[in-house]
Amino acid sequence: MTGDVTTLSVLLSVAYLIGSVPTGLLLGKMYGIDVRKEGSGNIGATNLYRTVGRKVGLITLVCDCLKGLLPVLIIKLSPFPPEFAAFVALSAFCGHVFSVFLRFKGGKGVATALGVFLALAPQAVAVAIAIFVLLMFIWRYVSLGSILAAAVMPPAVYYMHGSGTVTVVTSVIAVIVIFRHYENIKRLLSGNENKFKA
Repeated sequence: MTGDVTTLSVLLSVAYLIGSVPTGLLLGKMYGIDVRKEGSGNIGATNLYRTVGRKVGLITLVCDCLKGLLPVLIIKLSPFPPEFAAFVALSAFCGHVFSVFLRFKGGKGVATALGVFLALAPQAVAVAIAIFVLLMFIWRYVSLGSILAAAVMPPAVYYMHGSGTVTVVTSVIAVIVIFRHYENIKRLLSGNENKFKA
């Protein structure tokens, strides 16, 4: 038991540090831009897309996604208890949202959440992506699509995968993602939210 706790603590720490790497900020600085002072001030893919360019935005999206995907996949392919993967997923996600390298600030967590969910519950992700794409097609709000996609993940995970631990972790991540969109929600309600332009 003690060995399992020690092992899990190490895995959680490593996953948190991987998630904490501020990909968007680093990529922006390569182009001479501090994205925290541009656009929405967020270090995520959407703000990079708008302030630096399409290519950098897409690279940010992929890298932030991989920060969540790879640690969880490694655990799932290793001889660790299944619950370890869910805890590592939450740790990597929290690293991105509360980065130790940014004084415990960070992104909104959508791309990293996508990564961990792809590893934990790929079938449920298909449902969330379908909702995101539909809402983007109709209203062109990235924030609205992200919020509702996050909201649908816990019930989708529960009904399609049946794991209590994964459902709880998914619920925690969904709540954090929605909370991190608090300013977007206010702008959506007031009609001042920016629409996505391809």
